[in-house]
Amino acid sequence: MYIKRILIFVVFSGLIFMSLFAFYIHKVMFKSNTSFNEKSIDLFIKTGSTQNQLLVQIEPYLLSVNDFDILAKRKKFHVKPGKYSLVKGMSNNDIINSLRSNNKTVNVIFNNIKNLNDLAGKISSQIEADSISILNSFKTNYFIDKGFDNLNILSMFIPNSYNFFWNTSAEQFNQRMFEEYLKFWNKSDREEKIKKLNLSKKEVMILAAIVSRESRETSELPRIAGVYLNRLYNNWKLQADPTVIFSAYNHDDYKNTIIRRVLFKHLKIDSPFNTYKYYGLPPGMISMPSIESIDAVLNYEKHNYYFFAADPRRPGFHSFARTFSEHKKNAKLYQNELSKRGIKK
Repeated sequence: MYIKRILIFVVFSGLIFMSLFAFYIHKVMFKSNTSFNEKSIDLFIKTGSTQNQLLVQIEPYLLSVNDFDILAKRKKFHVKPGKYSLVKGMSNNDIINSLRSNNKTVNVIFNNIKNLNDLAGKISSQIEADSISILNSFKTNYFIDKGFDNLNILSMFIPNSYNFFWNTSAEQFNQRMFEEYLKFWNKSDREEKIKKLNLSKKEVMILAAIVSRESRETSELPRIAGVYLNRLYNNWKLQADPTVIFSAYNHDDYKNTIIRRVLFKHLKIDSPFNTYKYYGLPPGMISMPSIESIDAVLNYEKHNYYFFAADPRRPGFHSFARTFSEHKKNAKLYQNELSKRGIKK
């Protein structure tokens, strides 16, 4: 009888222990351990983060960071950098599995970029790499080896939306952009169209940057491109206002100013980018052109226009002219409109 009581006690104690153990396992592994009210939150884990740093980062979103830590060690979890989503109601087991294999991508978008500093800042706000490391990466031999110089590095970056892992490095970003650059020029017979223009890719990008700054009306871009190509092919000066403004902003006298009206004094600025002063295309890009402006150059409108001026009667559009006398009338209308608005500089 005594032995029977002992056996019953042992069995009963074992059941209690097993129940407690099962409850503990359920609590640590399978019970919800999220503490936030949102449907989900994004967790950005930096490259080189340690287990302890992850615990500090994730603690505000968990009911028990200790339970998470116990299971993470049990499952031999190692921290991986990236962007991860924690969904409300996730268990520790779900969270660990997600942090192991569900590194999410981000859409990196850039357009209307003025220069390399601008590009570095835009990209660094969307991936882990900081602006300094991205800017420094532009100064490496990676670009020189591929035929780009300091004036035309910007031409390698085609403005669009691209899918990246958040923990992409500056070097990985540049490599991917070169791949996208090659894909871009291999599409829609762009290479063949360049040959017909008798221009290089970089020259097309330089001209497209000017065209892009002339108008926001996509429908006008091929006609504007045609004007500049007519001038270029006939050995005229391009006389493009955007290049004058670019020259001015890079001149000490005009830094920290806003030019809304190109004046005669601006036309005299001595800069290789000033196409009122020098023939041909400028030596580099004045900004990053849009894809629409690049294709506008490649598919330019063939016509006999050599001049254009903003049309005050149709804001955003331009009036085109074949002769200088026609152009003077169009330009005077626009200048009068600027004066009426009180825009003097």
